[in-house]
Amino acid sequence: MAEDSDLEKTESASPQRLEKAREDGDVPRSRELATFTMLLAAGGGIWFSGEKLIRQLESMLVSGLGFERAIAFDPAALFARLGGSLGDLLMVFAPIALLLIVVALATPAVIGGWLFSTKALLPNFGRMNPVKGLGNLVSSNAAVELGKAIAKTILVGVVAWLVIWQQKDAVLALSVESLHEGTAHLASLLWISFITIAGALGVIVMIDAPYQVWHHANKLKMTRQEVRQEAKESDGDPQIKAKIRAQQREMARRRMMSEVPTADVVVTNPTHYAVALKYSDGAMRAPKVVAKGAGEVAAKIRELAGANNVPLLEAAPLARALYQHAELGDEIPEALYTAVAEVLAYVFQLRAYRQHGGARPEAPGEIDVPPQLDPLNPAAQATHHNGDVQ
Repeated sequence: MAEDSDLEKTESASPQRLEKAREDGDVPRSRELATFTMLLAAGGGIWFSGEKLIRQLESMLVSGLGFERAIAFDPAALFARLGGSLGDLLMVFAPIALLLIVVALATPAVIGGWLFSTKALLPNFGRMNPVKGLGNLVSSNAAVELGKAIAKTILVGVVAWLVIWQQKDAVLALSVESLHEGTAHLASLLWISFITIAGALGVIVMIDAPYQVWHHANKLKMTRQEVRQEAKESDGDPQIKAKIRAQQREMARRRMMSEVPTADVVVTNPTHYAVALKYSDGAMRAPKVVAKGAGEVAAKIRELAGANNVPLLEAAPLARALYQHAELGDEIPEALYTAVAEVLAYVFQLRAYRQHGGARPEAPGEIDVPPQLDPLNPAAQATHHNGDVQ
């Protein structure tokens, strides 16, 4: 059952899949919406510029039918006149053509957005496969498109018949009206018929546009296996990433351990924590933490320190405070300057004793650490609970 569910396309398309589909030119489109907007633009353009358009066409017709007799016997002059008439005709319809171009470019922004993909222009020989072509003819999408075409034809046909039938008396009355009145009346009837039929197409658009969006999203749905595979390809295999992180931690631990022999002192807890400090007078503003660890890592730090004659100093509160509040490679907190200075003073005295002899210095006793910096101190715990850790 789990394998079957992994093979079912139940997951929404990922952003990567949507972007790839867009690069391939696959975006939701509604032909009905494009037809509807172009039809409205053409009808609206003709309606608002109709009077001016008719006057210009009338002027062109009068001018075109009247010409000198000599022009009829001069082919060059005749073609020149014809070219001029065609140019004038194009200029008359130029505003409407410009409006249609703007609407044609703006309509795709409603569904799917603007898109220019060269992949859609490349030849795809897979489309020439007759088996695939027959499969497309009997597919569910083909059935939906066929049903949509039949429904559109029936709806538009019925609406057109009803409009014409309702206006039959007015159409018959045009024959007894004057030319001016009949022309105006005919234009009004045509506009009413146009608006009504366009409204029927609008109903189809309101159904088709959401369907196309849903169909496109449903077509790009993914199986759970595809989602996991895409996550592996984009983010990397979790197991490989875990191995990489483990290797990075190991490399960081090795680098940290290589700094232990150069440390000036290792402060211990005595077994739970170990923090290695280094200070170069003049080169550092304050001592730095070159290595720190707990448990087995702390034991390894102590082992390396002993093997390289790095002094070990047991100071449990200070070790806990350094481990908790000082990051690897950073300077110690300013609040611990006094405590660490006491430790370094002992270390420098011990170094002088090893080089020149004399009285062996005594290790410092209880080192004072600000209570709020010791994790085991009740004051620090209370501060931590109050969200005011320094």
